[in-house]
Amino acid sequence: MTKRMLIMLGGVVLLIAVLGVGFFLHIQKLIANSPKPGPQTVSTTVAKMAEWQPQLSSVGTLTAVHGVDISSEVAGQVRSLHFKSGQDVKAGDVLVQLNADSDQAQLRSLQAAAELAATTLKRDRAQLAIEGVSQAQVDADMADLKSKTALVAQQAALVAKKTIRAPFSGRLGITAVNPGQYLNPGDKIVTLQTIDPVYVDFNLPQRQIGQVRVGQPVKVKSDAFGDEVFHGKINAINPKIDPATRNVQIEATIANPKHKLLPGMFANATIDVGSKQKHLTLPQTAITYNPYGSTVFIVKQGKNGLEAQQAFVTTGDTRGDQVAITAGLKEGQEVVTSGQLKLKTGTPVTVNNSVQPANSPNPTPQEH
Repeated sequence: MTKRMLIMLGGVVLLIAVLGVGFFLHIQKLIANSPKPGPQTVSTTVAKMAEWQPQLSSVGTLTAVHGVDISSEVAGQVRSLHFKSGQDVKAGDVLVQLNADSDQAQLRSLQAAAELAATTLKRDRAQLAIEGVSQAQVDADMADLKSKTALVAQQAALVAKKTIRAPFSGRLGITAVNPGQYLNPGDKIVTLQTIDPVYVDFNLPQRQIGQVRVGQPVKVKSDAFGDEVFHGKINAINPKIDPATRNVQIEATIANPKHKLLPGMFANATIDVGSKQKHLTLPQTAITYNPYGSTVFIVKQGKNGLEAQQAFVTTGDTRGDQVAITAGLKEGQEVVTSGQLKLKTGTPVTVNNSVQPANSPNPTPQEH
């Protein structure tokens, strides 16, 4: 009985082995007959050396060299306006005249009282010479004259405040004040901004502070004017680092003769630092950034045609659509710029460069 069972068990094992070998051979045949994947279509570029000007870049805000909201120090009714909205004015130009009739009348009254006090002092001094009055009387007359003269000066200052003038040269904004309107102290009349030149305030990381200095040239661009460049110089570097961001504030003065730049606009500020350098350059789309490092795919000639080979690279500074490669690549090597997701080392490729990714050092918005 035991021998018989062993024979049966051996038969089952042999049957399983035969079935397994048959299934394996069938799978091999299916694999052999399956269609081979064709070459993957990619776009490529040749790694080339390019001359770079090292730059520090930041986004800043434009502010006026002088800017203020004109208001009245005293209450009064607007008698006349001497400006139009958007007008350029010079320092000292009359902007608004408030009603000052009663104040001027009071001034004339005080002036008359002061003149009388001066006459009285002159007469009493003559009387003092012949001992007609005492020295105390002359002293009292002098004190009275000084008091009345001070009142005249005070009233004259009040009258002067009823004529509101431009404190500096600049361009006026839009006003909502009209003749006949009553103004309270502090009411806004119109904004006045000096816009030639203008300031641009921006921040740089503390590690870059050693590369900037007062007087260094600055170039500014605004998206409102495309590629137009406005030139200026650094005029101040904040002596304190912001402890929250570890950034330092930089202020530069930008020439604005055509009054294109306006306070409140944002602008891209760049500073050229050091001498020009040469870097091996690729479009940023050619780089695949991974947690374990940055890689590119190099196109090489294989046994059956062009193949992709993955390589690790070290990236440096970026400039527009471009990135500098500091290690892992040689000049003249052909690098894949699009289509990397379907590649691995050894994948056959076919090159189609009819459409190329962006590779401009100074890209502009697509709307332009």
